[in-house]
Amino acid sequence: MTSDEQDRAEILENYRAQLEAMTDGDTEELGALLTEDFSLTHMTGYFQPKQEWLAQMRAGQFVYHDAREKDVSLHIAGDTARLVGRIITDATVYGSRAKWPLQLTMDFVRVGGEWLASRSVATTW
Repeated sequence: MTSDEQDRAEILENYRAQLEAMTDGDTEELGALLTEDFSLTHMTGYFQPKQEWLAQMRAGQFVYHDAREKDVSLHIAGDTARLVGRIITDATVYGSRAKWPLQLTMDFVRVGGEWLASRSVATTW
């Protein structure tokens, strides 16, 4: 496996582990896949720092029931990468449950030899 193929595999593994941790409600695992300064911009445009998002998940304000991957593309440039993933998310957000077709545009950085997500922007598709 070339180093590019290895990088691709590691980034995709992180992305899919994030989706699994979200649906498992495992904020500890999810947090380990993200940089300390990670931010999530929700489909509403709300910008949310990592610790606030994880705290709201722990408080039950964000409950992810399912996140089904539909499509993913990935571009790597040195120690940075951009992944664009389309998923169907079944979630309860602030008490209202719905399914959304979300496109996640995620930036990844290599930190100490490990790929971590540094930013995610969710929009609908």
